[in-house]
Amino acid sequence: MKLLRCLILLMFVLSASAVARKNSMSGGWSPIKNIDDPHVKEIADYAVTEYAKQSGHKLKLEKVLKGETQAVAGVNYRLTLAATDGSSSKNYEAIVWEKVWQHFRNLTSFTPVRA
Repeated sequence: MKLLRCLILLMFVLSASAVARKNSMSGGWSPIKNIDDPHVKEIADYAVTEYAKQSGHKLKLEKVLKGETQAVAGVNYRLTLAATDGSSSKNYEAIVWEKVWQHFRNLTSFTPVRA
């Protein structure tokens, strides 16, 4: 049973990787077609939470405005998102590197978007 779950997970990862490679040129960024996808929101929540831990700023995700992915050793997500500190809302660009098969995520950058 455990082996079967591992095989299913491996098939999922390989399929996702093949789709990512097919949809983007090597090293190029491809638009995320559905920014309302729960996984995209999960990545955005991770970015805001991780930034808050590292910086001490109290931010809360409001919404994902747009996003792109890049196939690397895993997937880079470049998201433009709106977050609030309780008094005002600002837009930020966050880049998160994810390797699903290793349960790995890393916040690469989190910067305010200049208006």
